[in-house]
Amino acid sequence: MNGLILTLLLSSSITESSAFRLSERAPSFDVLGQSSKRQSAGFESDTNGTEFLWTIEDTYDSSNFFDQFTFFDQGDPTHGQVNFLNQTAAFANGLAYVASDNTIVMKGDNTTWLASGAIRDSVRVQSIKAYNTSLIILDLNSAPWGCGVWPAFWTCGPDWPEYGEIDILEGVHDNEHNQITWHTSPGCNLTPSSNYTGTLSGNLDCDTAVDDNSGCAIIDWSRASYGNYFNSQGGGVYAMKWDDQGISVWSFYRSAVPVDITSGGSPDPSGWGLPAAQLSPTGCDPLKFFMNQSIIFDITFCGDWAGNSYATTTCPGTCANQIMDPANFVNASWSINSLKVYSKHVITGTTNGARHSLDGALGPTHFALAMLCIVAFALTV
Repeated sequence: MNGLILTLLLSSSITESSAFRLSERAPSFDVLGQSSKRQSAGFESDTNGTEFLWTIEDTYDSSNFFDQFTFFDQGDPTHGQVNFLNQTAAFANGLAYVASDNTIVMKGDNTTWLASGAIRDSVRVQSIKAYNTSLIILDLNSAPWGCGVWPAFWTCGPDWPEYGEIDILEGVHDNEHNQITWHTSPGCNLTPSSNYTGTLSGNLDCDTAVDDNSGCAIIDWSRASYGNYFNSQGGGVYAMKWDDQGISVWSFYRSAVPVDITSGGSPDPSGWGLPAAQLSPTGCDPLKFFMNQSIIFDITFCGDWAGNSYATTTCPGTCANQIMDPANFVNASWSINSLKVYSKHVITGTTNGARHSLDGALGPTHFALAMLCIVAFALTV
């Protein structure tokens, strides 16, 4: 049987139609053989019937992260009490490094006492590469939090806000919930829906010119989404899916991360349950309002959001006074295992009037892996 399978995989005579006749007999398996709740051919399917896989495009980890991200060292656009360091200074001051366990660490200064009115050193980095539609999966052990702290993991296009901004993970102070927000040019609106588990917050209009650029936001009230409790559970995973079907965000505790993420195969967001937040194409064209998105991590302090909301928290004193004591920022740190970006590869279907097939959409390696699962099962039944 092994010889027959190998012959089939190497043979150029396997046509699209014969491959999918075989696949009709197989259960739902992804390209690495894990069982999943996919369509009959083993792939995800868009509402128009187009079948596809999410395949890895880029992996950022301890081996390459700081080579693929640039350090922003200008004034904070959100008016935080922060001094963003360049790469040389960030490494020299221990605010950016790869730890002995191969985690990527970026942090705010937690050793220096400051005079009243001084600003605290921190880090903001942006990916060199930009993306147009993607599935972004961040695996981290901890995210920054604490009184006066305002971290974010987000994407942004050039010529802001013309090409949009997606705030995947953002919180302030000692909150225990994430706020997912979109900021756009005029014409994009958040649609109230039962297709996500979070709660609408404020405006439905995502236009940056509305309400002092508050954007359109959804709050994820799960304690899996932000803060001390998330970190105490060993962190977890945040995922953002952006395609023509909209923009969705999920978060998972370490113990609840889907197996198709941890296995290293092709992730299947359709099996993850409802997202915490979703921007539907009903009210906002995700391909028109979001383009050329770079990935950004930052940690700022006080500023437009954290500074203005400080009085509504249980944090002591004022935000300006909080900045002075370095002990207040021992938790203002990112600890990242990996950041992966997947792209959508059409298997078969009609998009923009063109017919796509498995062998035309995937490279030889992906095609062989996909066919191995399909053919192997077909020959055993």
